[in-house]
Amino acid sequence: MQYKWNALAIVSIGSLMASIDSTVVIIAFPQIARDLSASLVDMVWVIMAYIVMGTALVLSLGRVSDMKGRKALYNAGFVVFVVGSGLSGLAQSGLELVAARALQGVGGAMLVANSFAIVSDAFPPNERGRALGMNSVVWGTGSVLGVVLGGAILSVASWRWIFWINLPIGVVATLLAFAVLRESVTPDPKETFDLPAAVLFTAGLTAILLGITEGILNGWGSGPALAPLLAALPLLAGFALWEAKVSRDPILPFSLFRSWLFSASLIASVLQGVALFATNFLLMIYFQGLRGVSVTSAAYLLVPLSIGLAVVGPIGGRLSDRYGARVLSTVGLLLQAMAFLLFSTIRASTPIYTVAGYEALLGVGGGLFFPANTSAIMGGVPPARYGVAAGVMMTLRNSSMALSFVIGLVALTSQLPAGTAAVLFGGSFTPTTIASLGQTPAGLDAVFVRGMDTAFRIAAVFVLAAAVFSVLRGREVRRGETVLVRHPSVRPPSTYPSGSTTVGARDSTATTEAR
Repeated sequence: MQYKWNALAIVSIGSLMASIDSTVVIIAFPQIARDLSASLVDMVWVIMAYIVMGTALVLSLGRVSDMKGRKALYNAGFVVFVVGSGLSGLAQSGLELVAARALQGVGGAMLVANSFAIVSDAFPPNERGRALGMNSVVWGTGSVLGVVLGGAILSVASWRWIFWINLPIGVVATLLAFAVLRESVTPDPKETFDLPAAVLFTAGLTAILLGITEGILNGWGSGPALAPLLAALPLLAGFALWEAKVSRDPILPFSLFRSWLFSASLIASVLQGVALFATNFLLMIYFQGLRGVSVTSAAYLLVPLSIGLAVVGPIGGRLSDRYGARVLSTVGLLLQAMAFLLFSTIRASTPIYTVAGYEALLGVGGGLFFPANTSAIMGGVPPARYGVAAGVMMTLRNSSMALSFVIGLVALTSQLPAGTAAVLFGGSFTPTTIASLGQTPAGLDAVFVRGMDTAFRIAAVFVLAAAVFSVLRGREVRRGETVLVRHPSVRPPSTYPSGSTTVGARDSTATTEAR
């Protein structure tokens, strides 16, 4: 009984560290660029290096954890993450910081690939929604807290401390993980790691993210953007063919997608991620560019979003255990769609408390959606595939993060006059610089608002599409007796009592007889 809560606490620390560091750099962007004399290309890659490594490796690492053990890989992730954080704080150039952030991303991928799997192993099915709800809240609030924490640190210390603050937390968490976590996987010497598939997938996904980054920097018709995007097609096609026709132990068993519960929940997660992740970026630019508030104040103005998510998330997890994922997830998505439509109406004169209310509504919707949908994804696969399922989920969520950033940036800047975007994102959007560009504040405000409205309306469309898949996923089998059959790679967990939550997935490792 006590172990499951200890495991959840340790996993939550790792999840919080990984999610915070995906966004904490955004608010320190101008300070880091000035201090390191870094170019815009360097600074974009300071952000993208972490996302690329955390996205491209997590699926392969999920497969490794299913084969070799979750505890060992998770603990190693803490060590790598702490080392990467220390090196990031010591960086003396933009290139050094990019390399350190890439190492940090590797550690983050090792944590991400195991966090949901460890929680799913530790909790019985009838409590999994509540546990995953708490962990999902950590992930959801961490991206917001990254901006808030970065603002707080920058108000009293150097930007280097946004990385160094990870060191004491990471060391303590590493020691606790070694002492507390139990291994649930028994290695099977007959299973092999599919290295060619891992290389093809990692190269293909990296090429996509590289093309997206270069498209932002150099334009979507440029060679540096088109070349990697075109190269990604044969790489990912080759991966799919290899996995389906050649591989004996695929890193991505396509049989997982035979579960409509798993597939529909995963699609809903991706569509919601495309809508959501650009919100912090858009609101930060709105607060600083149109409202003229300081960087620190802008960060604090994002707090209502994390409060709504943190308060409702655990409640949403409990409700999903009782009523299932479909109703809770769909209601949460509809609330978020409403919030995005309300965001599309804000102007420079909109009261701050009104914007805060819209943020809180968005957080409440996320608190209902995240735990229920995550529980459905993890419950849609057998325990032997928890690592791969978590890897697939986080790979697509991280990819949707990059796509969300692109869509938000393109929608926001498509109507801005030449030269304005660089000034706006560089933090020097002042009357003097506006005049130097031959523009007027009122004119730029109007253009900016139109772009922001478009971005939020697009987000609403994606969330509504996610709600459709949430409804179509069908109803889970909520009560029944689960009989678990031994799997060579997974120790059988304790038998759960009759009446525990089960799911609509069937596999050779688990069968469900519904009452």
